[in-house]
Amino acid sequence: MNVRPRISTAAIAGAAVLGLLALSACSPTASGRSDDGRLRVTASFYPLQFLAEQIGGDHVEVSNLTKPGVEPHDLTLTPKQTAQLDESGAIVYLKGLQPAVDDSVQQSGVKHIADAAELTSLETHGNEVDGHHHTTGDNHSHSEGEPGQDPHVWLDPVKFAEVAKGVNKTFAAADPKNKADYQKNTDALVKKLDALNKEFADGLKNRASDTFITTHAAFGYLAERYGLVEEAISGLDPESEPSANRIKELHTLAQSHHVSTVFFETLANPATAKTLAGDLHLKTDVLDPLEGITKTSRGTDYFSVQRANLAALQKALGTK
Repeated sequence: MNVRPRISTAAIAGAAVLGLLALSACSPTASGRSDDGRLRVTASFYPLQFLAEQIGGDHVEVSNLTKPGVEPHDLTLTPKQTAQLDESGAIVYLKGLQPAVDDSVQQSGVKHIADAAELTSLETHGNEVDGHHHTTGDNHSHSEGEPGQDPHVWLDPVKFAEVAKGVNKTFAAADPKNKADYQKNTDALVKKLDALNKEFADGLKNRASDTFITTHAAFGYLAERYGLVEEAISGLDPESEPSANRIKELHTLAQSHHVSTVFFETLANPATAKTLAGDLHLKTDVLDPLEGITKTSRGTDYFSVQRANLAALQKALGTK
């Protein structure tokens, strides 16, 4: 007669606990690692995805919460994306740009977080209360109502380099083994951003005009960096509607400052910009706020789109 060995209930329970612990140790939530051992990084939208990929290189797996063609300001997160945040080894985002992301990051419990808003100084360039934004030749904003802090730091290569250095520190803390490589990659990226800054500074010299009109107030940092004046139809929110008084102001400004071009964007509705240009018999062109790369973008990455922006500004401002 065969006698089967008896296994105690305690032994079975113990084995189950050990199994759960083993699964937990291997899960993305516990380790913040991909299946092949790379640091799992979640970026909130394209510019920060670009930074994460450039700095992390082969050591990171980067996911972008904002899909191509989606306006970042309006992003809502699915349960799957919220879980993705929770499973990250590091998060790179910009507090104040995407409220849904802000809330989920705060609740994620992830230890290694790079907030671009804390890695460089934010300034006031616009107003999100009534959509009114106005800048003058002294490069200071004048808004009706309470002004808001401008989050569009990535359009200024100098500020973007400051953010890159902060992301480097976050990755090094999350993955000390590859600290040297992150530093090497960051140094190379900062060097490229320094070169881009020089391209803008040199390329915008000897211009006929300082003033350009845009759909929404995304280019305040870039304008301030190179001594330009941005006149935005709307405020910091690309979906806000300009007041009749603002449109009247733009008519006067365009004539007095010899504006030749009204710029619109790839992700925001161009109707108001094109209407204004038609009323004033001005040209239209694209100035890309680089919130996402799509098939209609004038370039395939941050640097190529920024150089397309420079070329558009040179043409509009009459550089020699």
